[in-house]
Amino acid sequence: MACTPQKERFPTSNHLFVDIELFHGVCILHCKGRFVAGPEMEYMQTKLDDVKRLACSNVLADFQEVTSIGSMGVAFVVGAYTSVVRKAGGRFVLTGVSPHVRHVLDLTRLSTVIPLASDLASGLAILGTEAPTGPVALTSNAPANI
Repeated sequence: MACTPQKERFPTSNHLFVDIELFHGVCILHCKGRFVAGPEMEYMQTKLDDVKRLACSNVLADFQEVTSIGSMGVAFVVGAYTSVVRKAGGRFVLTGVSPHVRHVLDLTRLSTVIPLASDLASGLAILGTEAPTGPVALTSNAPANI
């Protein structure tokens, strides 16, 4: 009997999705959908583990396509943030947050701790990296092997 590799379960378009791109020493987390409690909790933990395994000292979480955030999304942001800033020189920036997401960040006071930028280019500038031009190859839907 042949054994086939198990494919990672990707949430539907209305649910949580995180794609990790490595760009000039920056881990860019392209986040999409609803960051709320639900069946994607294991998926989100896997993505958080992937970020930790990559051991990037500069992380940018792009929330431009995040439609809502709840306690699970807050836990994801805090987990990613703390895993980065614990390292010497570690920096984390959150970009492209909607007014609804900003409201949650303000209520939790995370907006006073985590640097926010309006867009990807501004976030990369904060991290000291120039924004990509043209098509960008995303590097990881598969777990990192480091």
